[in-house]
Amino acid sequence: MANDTNKFQAIISHCKEYGFIFPSSEIYDGLQAVYDYGQMGSELKKNIKDYWWKSMTQLQDNIVGIDAAIFMHPTTWKASGHVDNFNDPMIDNKDSKKRYRVDHLIEGYAEMLKAENQMQKADGLLASMDALLAKDDFEGLKKLIEDNKISCAISGTCNWTDIRQFNLMFSTEFGSTVSSDDEDNKVYLRPETAQGIFVNFLNVQKTGRMKIPFGIAQIGKAFRNEIVARQFIFRMREFEQMEMQFFIRPGTQKEWYEFWKTERLKWHQSLGIPAEKYRYHDHVKLAHYADAACDIEFEFPIGFKELEGIHSRTDFDLKQHQEYSKKKQQYFDNDTDPATGKPFGNYIPYVIETSIGLDRMFLAVISQAYEEQDLSTAEKQDSRVVLKFPPKLAPIKLAVLPLTKKDGLPEIAALIMKDCKPHFRCFYEEKDSIGKRYRRMDALGTPFCVTVDHQSKEDNTVTIRHRDSMEQERVPVDKIKDIVLASL
Repeated sequence: MANDTNKFQAIISHCKEYGFIFPSSEIYDGLQAVYDYGQMGSELKKNIKDYWWKSMTQLQDNIVGIDAAIFMHPTTWKASGHVDNFNDPMIDNKDSKKRYRVDHLIEGYAEMLKAENQMQKADGLLASMDALLAKDDFEGLKKLIEDNKISCAISGTCNWTDIRQFNLMFSTEFGSTVSSDDEDNKVYLRPETAQGIFVNFLNVQKTGRMKIPFGIAQIGKAFRNEIVARQFIFRMREFEQMEMQFFIRPGTQKEWYEFWKTERLKWHQSLGIPAEKYRYHDHVKLAHYADAACDIEFEFPIGFKELEGIHSRTDFDLKQHQEYSKKKQQYFDNDTDPATGKPFGNYIPYVIETSIGLDRMFLAVISQAYEEQDLSTAEKQDSRVVLKFPPKLAPIKLAVLPLTKKDGLPEIAALIMKDCKPHFRCFYEEKDSIGKRYRRMDALGTPFCVTVDHQSKEDNTVTIRHRDSMEQERVPVDKIKDIVLASL
């Protein structure tokens, strides 16, 4: 399916207009690739987090959660390889002084070729890029850019510097009296949340009396100094991850990898999003520490893109931390090995990782939910924008709307709010016509609207409107709460 640029831009505009996402520091013209979640967005984001956390910890027998600090001892990142290897090849245009990540620059040109139906040339270009990146052949990559006359979007020229590596970690100084030259005081804003789990492996295992296989889950902020951050909240410099590291016995990684690969796709599909919106992408080129890896990709309006990664990381991380810390990261397994009849004994566990970007999940949910509908009839023109969120994720579950501001209707609405507010998020509004209020609630993704009218005073019933179908039915006031709860 071709990229739906118009829909993507409409979603971005909708997010700002209805309080989901704002550009950060907008009154100062913003900060590139940094965004603030507004009153609706923060609710939706929290609901996604809660849904993941519950399914990953509360509904599992052998997974627990932690919340590790953002700041970690700098040796952590030396052990993990981030200090030496967390780099992207970059190139600068000499005229505009704009810096590009090489793969993004070439991919952008390939997308332009595809838009011009030059599919074969685009595929050949991307294949050449992948081969050169695999060999770290920076001279070959620069020649590829020059031979294809790939120009800077700002200057329009092909006047490029040599390609060089650029570390993606943000660094800062730790302590009250520091200088920028003092390497001993340098700490990093974590580029991933996984290392906070690995360095706490023994703490959690011992205090929780955890028996392998078991997992540790975490939701938290991560920071990457992306040079070419783009595509709204798909790629940001400050973002949030939902990760789980599952510790297993060496030799069982293949079956557990397949298990979590299947389980994670089930989780996504449990939200009611059509199965065809997802696909697996198995990695051909693996990280040096991995023996299997795949992405769950989602069809965003900008095409199929990575949403979640499942990786079999072997024992690399714990082994590295054992080497650098000089503290054993081993587990004693007293289960009997069928092959020897003896306990498995001490070993460094292997790890299966599931890692999902919360911001990308937010974008996937809102992209799937966003719908523009033409409701015109022969008599009149009409349309609406609706966010068809799964009710369990919707920022507001119920809107309570008295037909008028008088005649005792607001008082009945207040009683409904009092009954429902302890159980789910409600919203009260009495301004504007009922039709305008319905449209506003549609645009916020509210699954149910209750209208209190004059008949409500007579028989204690209200009109409940269903967002997706726009159907309305008369129900007793004391049934409202149960109707909403049944959908969550």
